[in-house]
Amino acid sequence: MRRTNVGIPAIRAALAAAIVALCIALPGAARAQVVVVANGSPITEYDIQQRTKLISVSTHKTPTRQQVINELIDDRLKISRAKTYGFEVSDEQVESAFQNMASRQHISSQQFGQMLARAGISPNTLKARIRAELTWSQLVRGKFAASLEVGDADIAHALKAQHETDTTVAYLYTLYPVTVVVPRGSSEAVMRAKLREAETLRSRFVSCAQGLKLARGLRDVAVREAISRSSADLPGPLRELLDKMEVGRLTTPEPTPQGLQMFALCGKKQSTADSPAKRQLREQLYTKRFEVESKKFLDEIRKSAMIEYKK
Repeated sequence: MRRTNVGIPAIRAALAAAIVALCIALPGAARAQVVVVANGSPITEYDIQQRTKLISVSTHKTPTRQQVINELIDDRLKISRAKTYGFEVSDEQVESAFQNMASRQHISSQQFGQMLARAGISPNTLKARIRAELTWSQLVRGKFAASLEVGDADIAHALKAQHETDTTVAYLYTLYPVTVVVPRGSSEAVMRAKLREAETLRSRFVSCAQGLKLARGLRDVAVREAISRSSADLPGPLRELLDKMEVGRLTTPEPTPQGLQMFALCGKKQSTADSPAKRQLREQLYTKRFEVESKKFLDEIRKSAMIEYKK
């Protein structure tokens, strides 16, 4: 059996090819190139490139390199400080937030991930951002709970400062979600037929006792359990519609990923909870206080942070 003499040049060529292949297979040199270390947590060139794309896509503005680096440093410091207080966000919480973002666009989390990938953004880049924001929110809310609280006196003072009075009434609604199921990918003809079915059901729905029984007996109609919602928790258009509706009727059908969604109004009573206007003002005041405390706290953390630039 004859032994083939490969030779040193051939071996070197093979090694070179292997190294090239390995570099292609790996995420790239940028991933390993550390640019900044913040409290012991490295920030790589790849992190900077990915966050730049994420910010550009979400804001339609191209940030400067230093702006991106500062944001990444802040994320590292937020998570680092939160750990010292025992605040950590689980992977399940991050995934849930990611899924909620996808749901708001009426797509699955997998489709959302594919959409990000087409823009050159790894889903993990967005998830890292989500983790930092959830962690920081928990920490700030927990540490400054007392100063963040907005009381009724604060609301009254804010209304007085704006020379306004709130005369709207808050209601507590009892609603039954009713859905005429429409298979995904249905033709326009099928959608029109389903819309006629929904409108026919609305015309026959004159009381919750009889109407819900009727709806539950229909094919391709789903009736979920009752939910209670304050008028302050509802979107403006739905709130205005329910304010004018009679109890025992169905709202107009609205398209959703599952089909044509309606709500049976089966209860409506005045509530001592915030009116929509007060709820909005309360949220505005809370957000303003949160931003003030958040900025002060982050500035304090930055002053004592160990931040090392590698180049």
